[in-house]
Amino acid sequence: MKIVDGLKPLIGDIMEEPEIAGPGFINLRFKEDYLKQSVQEMAADASNRLAVPKSAQHKKIVVDFSSPNIAKEMHVGHLRSTIIGDTLSNVLEFSGHDVKRLNHVGDWGTQFGMLVEHLRTEYPEALSTETSGNVDLGDLVELYKAAKKRFDVDEDFKIRAREGVVKLQAGDAESLAAWESLCAASRVEYEKIYSALNIEGLEERGES
Repeated sequence: MKIVDGLKPLIGDIMEEPEIAGPGFINLRFKEDYLKQSVQEMAADASNRLAVPKSAQHKKIVVDFSSPNIAKEMHVGHLRSTIIGDTLSNVLEFSGHDVKRLNHVGDWGTQFGMLVEHLRTEYPEALSTETSGNVDLGDLVELYKAAKKRFDVDEDFKIRAREGVVKLQAGDAESLAAWESLCAASRVEYEKIYSALNIEGLEERGES
């Protein structure tokens, strides 16, 4: 009831009386007069802004998108945050704000050390800056599964994978080249999904 009482001053003459509909649910309904008036104003607006004025306070707003995992498939959580992020960005841009759409890509955790070490034996050309761009890593999911399998059963490989993370963080040239190969191959895959969803204007940043 406290939530309903708190909502009443906010909804004013726009909505009907809030209705509690069972535990955890509150129904809010727009008043018919408000809807009729709004539609008429939208139709009469010659500026093609649907009678929605631009914000009086212009702001720079950062929207964080899906941040997909390298060498893994995008899951429903990535799709959800992508669609919500794009919707928020479109609304904010329409309101007149300067929106920066960011995608943080490139985890530097143990899994990357594992993948780099796997590439060292299976795709050695991926560890050279001169040839890494020409490497076709194929099915990244299968590549990840193969590396994870080695990590789980091979103690020596596990040690080298953990040491590989340290090398990557220290800026080792071979590790960075392999990391770039993985990022590039992953980018090709998730760009297909972004294209299908008509997602544009993303700026890619590395993860911390």
